[in-house]
Amino acid sequence: MKTTSLARPPGPLRVIEQLYALTKPRVVQLIVFCAVIGMFLATPGLPDWKPLVFGTVGIWLVSSAAAAFNCLVEQKIDAVMRRTSWRPSATGELGTVSIILFSGVLCAAGMLILYTQVNALTMWLTLGTFIGYAVIYTVLLKPATPQNIVIGGASGAMPPVLGWAAMTNSVSAQALLLFLIIFLWTPPHFWALALYRTEDYKKSGLPMLPVTHGSDYTRLQILLYTLVLSAVSLMPYAMHMSGVLYAIAAVILDAIFVAYAWELKRRYSDALARKAFRYSIVYLSLLFAAMLVDHYLRF
Repeated sequence: MKTTSLARPPGPLRVIEQLYALTKPRVVQLIVFCAVIGMFLATPGLPDWKPLVFGTVGIWLVSSAAAAFNCLVEQKIDAVMRRTSWRPSATGELGTVSIILFSGVLCAAGMLILYTQVNALTMWLTLGTFIGYAVIYTVLLKPATPQNIVIGGASGAMPPVLGWAAMTNSVSAQALLLFLIIFLWTPPHFWALALYRTEDYKKSGLPMLPVTHGSDYTRLQILLYTLVLSAVSLMPYAMHMSGVLYAIAAVILDAIFVAYAWELKRRYSDALARKAFRYSIVYLSLLFAAMLVDHYLRF
C-alpha cells in the first residue's frame, strides 16, 4: 500500500536562516560599515564606546528591518527575477505576517536602543531613513520612475550621517559631504547592475533606466555620474577634512572607476558591467577606509 508523507514545517534553524536572508546581510554590512566610519570621523580621537556600540547595533537592526520590509513589498517582483527568486519571501517559505512581525520587532528594538542609549536625533534620522527606503523608494519611486535610484539614493546615503549624529548629536557639513559622496556613487553602482540584469528588470516591470532609455543612454549617465563623483570625492581634502594620504587614495580609486565607466561607454559587455558593479563596492569601501586611516594619522 502506497503512503504519502506530509511535508514537515521547517525547523528553527531553517527559519532563522530564512529570516536572516531577508535582512540582505551583504547590503546591510556596507551600510553599517559606512555608519561606523562616520562615527570614527566625527571625533578627533577614539570615540566613546557607548554610542559606538549601541549606535552600531541600533542602525544595524533598523537597516535589517528595512531590508526585510523591502523583501515583503517586492516579493512578486523578486519571484520573476533570477537574481532574487531564491528569497524566502519570493518562494513563499515565509508568510506575510511572519515578515511583518520580524521587520517590526527589529525596527522597534533598533529605535529603542538608539533613543535610550544614543540620542533622539539619531533615532529620528534612522526612522526617516527607514521610511525613505522601505516606503518612499520601494513603494512609491521604484515602480514609478527610471530616476528611482537617483532620488531613492538619498536614503541609502544616510549611514555616515547617522553615525556622525550618534557621536555628536548633530549633523555637520562634513557629515553632509559623506552623504553626497554616497549619493553620487549610488547611480553608477546600481545602473551597472541593471545593465547586465536588464532582462530581469523587463520581466519585473520596473522602469529601470536601461529598460526605459536603453543601454547607450544608461552607460553615458554612468560615466557622467562617475566623473562628478570623482570631483566630489576630493572635497574632503579640499575642505581640510582629510589629508594627502586620502587624496592620493581617492585619485587612484577614482581613476579606476572612471576607466571602468569609460570602457562601459565605449564597448559594452555583461562581463564588464559585472566587473564595474563589483568594483563600485570595493571603491566605496576603500575610499571610506582611506578616509579613516588618514583621519587617525593626522591626530
